[in-house]
Amino acid sequence: MKFRRYSFINVGLLLSAFWLAAGCSTIDDDLSDCGNTFEMDYELRLVTNMTTELKTQLTTMTELSVANALTTHLKDIFTDFAHDVDLSFYDTEGNLGRLQHDQHIMDANQQSYTINLPKRQYKHLAVANVLNNSVVSLLQDDFCRTSQLGQTTRDTIDSHTTGLFTARLPMNVLEGVDQQFKVNLYMVNCAAALVIDPRKQDVSNIRVYSTGFASQFNINDSTYTFAAPSPIVRTAELLDVNSGMRCYCSVNFPSREPYYNGVGSRSVIETEDPFIAQPGQETLWQFEVYVWKDGKITKTVLSINKPLRAGQLTIIKGWITGEGAVQTSDQTVGVSVTLDWNEGGIYNPEL
Repeated sequence: MKFRRYSFINVGLLLSAFWLAAGCSTIDDDLSDCGNTFEMDYELRLVTNMTTELKTQLTTMTELSVANALTTHLKDIFTDFAHDVDLSFYDTEGNLGRLQHDQHIMDANQQSYTINLPKRQYKHLAVANVLNNSVVSLLQDDFCRTSQLGQTTRDTIDSHTTGLFTARLPMNVLEGVDQQFKVNLYMVNCAAALVIDPRKQDVSNIRVYSTGFASQFNINDSTYTFAAPSPIVRTAELLDVNSGMRCYCSVNFPSREPYYNGVGSRSVIETEDPFIAQPGQETLWQFEVYVWKDGKITKTVLSINKPLRAGQLTIIKGWITGEGAVQTSDQTVGVSVTLDWNEGGIYNPEL
């Protein structure tokens, strides 16, 4: 299959697992629960449009500093590197409780581990790069059905600090059979950037937030769930005021898909064009922009009706008008402006 419009990176995380037959050395032993020797191959698959988005959206010499700043800021998000892995093996009957749990610091693209499990059927869930993420944690993972990546439960949160990857695999460990299991880990978060040209407007301050994204990822089902109201995500300002351009970036879970049915949004899939989507009829996610100018605050809401998917970077460009509003030439983005907005409405608690 030929992939277009995005970068496709395969990074082998070759985790060879040799399962030892401990305690099965005498002829009178019950061999039904003995471990078996087999190999597990873990592969981190980064499917992203980041390179394409940077090259197609930031094309002028003035925008080159924005592209460089975004590349640096997102180097630990759209990454081919696994710092840590969390491996859980669950029962496939009853309450689907966890039978074994292994955690490792990889700090490499390839690593080998020796694990011992008896023969039986398992559901295996794997998560990478959670340890250094200050916003997202692995929660309720004692049971397969409830295992999730959940965000800090506040109205306003910081952006994610790592690129998160997960996998799920049914396993039937047989006795006396050479087996090899391959586990593909896919990215479950994404990024949105707002690039603003001040156009020499005398602006004293700009704050940008994003919203409309999932609040948790259900690992076993590979689906997202959404809190109501949606959490407000703080963006990071990437360029100083003297650069000529302003750039604000958030890292978060994906948005809903068009025609969302209330069940969940999909994780990334490997198709020829995984990030090509037709706009829906309703707003899927937003930027909220607050501009301080001439002693007043202007609030602009940019509403996007195209989904933001796992592994995707979306860049929205705009400029500041004489009234302090943010406008854009993107016809798929809706713009709502409130002049002389009351600052008391910003809810921005400290984490």
